[in-house]
Amino acid sequence: MSGRDEEFAEICEGVRALCEKFPGEYWRELDRERAYPTAFVKSLTEAGYLAALIPEQYGGSGLPMRAAAAIMEEIHASGCNGAACHAQMYTMGTILRHGSEAQKKKYLPAIAEGKQRLQAFGVTEPTSGTDTLSLRTTAKRDGNDGYIVNGQKIWTSRAEHSDLMLLLARTTPKDEAKKRTEGLSVFILNMREGGELTKGLTIKPIRTMMNHATTEVFFDNVRVPAENLIGEEGQGFRYILGGMNAERILIGSECIGDAKWFIEKATSYAKERALFGRPIGQNQGVQFPIARCYMQMRAAELMVHEAARLYEAGGDFGAQANMAKQLAAEASWAAADMCVQTHGGFGFAEEYDIERKFRETRLYTVAPISTNLVLSYLAEHVLGLPRSY
Repeated sequence: MSGRDEEFAEICEGVRALCEKFPGEYWRELDRERAYPTAFVKSLTEAGYLAALIPEQYGGSGLPMRAAAAIMEEIHASGCNGAACHAQMYTMGTILRHGSEAQKKKYLPAIAEGKQRLQAFGVTEPTSGTDTLSLRTTAKRDGNDGYIVNGQKIWTSRAEHSDLMLLLARTTPKDEAKKRTEGLSVFILNMREGGELTKGLTIKPIRTMMNHATTEVFFDNVRVPAENLIGEEGQGFRYILGGMNAERILIGSECIGDAKWFIEKATSYAKERALFGRPIGQNQGVQFPIARCYMQMRAAELMVHEAARLYEAGGDFGAQANMAKQLAAEASWAAADMCVQTHGGFGFAEEYDIERKFRETRLYTVAPISTNLVLSYLAEHVLGLPRSY
């Protein structure tokens, strides 16, 4: 059931061995307390897995997207949760692609080594949601040496466990921007520097149905040095799109890993659980849903692999990244539901870990982009239908 690229078999074996040190008991305890998996993230960092996409010249592994996808898939197929740190892999891409050489040298080696965490992505806001172009957080020029940020972000995951934030803010009023997609800028915000640079920054945790370490962040005259602007002022929306597509591919990989975990769990239980003198897996009413989920997972897996391949080749891969995330999320959710049904009452028991991963994988039909926006994107940009939003 692997379906993994044999080119990265050794990497997958290493990830699997690391994950074995963090069994279900570890995750259940964290889940009860809504605590961050610090030890797990530290182990992944020290092993170099979270620096997979950072080029070797900046201290990373310089691996292709397919390798990064294999790492995230293996984490989830092993029963662990990469959501605690997956942004450490892809958020730095905006700096890598659009930052100055000075910014790359300053941040990327520290991120690769784990001395600094860049896994907070300040984009979504309460009023605009996924309508990114309507965000209201502003960054106004303060003389020649900085910007003053005011506003609010929501669903900024891992902000409490990140040193840096990639922040998208409006630097030109929406009605004054030359184009609809202009007027937004990207900044590197150091949340741990203290003093004047983080005065006015407030982070509030949001308790959710799964242990996701997400927050809302308030900016009250927070100062950002001008040198922390990435690329050209006003072009930030374009800069973050590549990172968003990378995110969708990696989260698609996580969903494939989840689906494989659920299918393996259900298959094993259906073989072992006997009722009326025979294993329940002998009944078509039990085995057919498992087989159907397996087909759905393998089809989605092909799209994730295709999206990762096109990412490496460059060019426009937005449609494939969106389809990969959506199909994989639907496959993992179907497998989760099937796994609970196969286990019956035991599927709801904490000790089986199914209910935990059931809650965790449900997120991805909503985030990081909702189903309807994926469908709207495909309808307009692939099928040529009229714009719906």
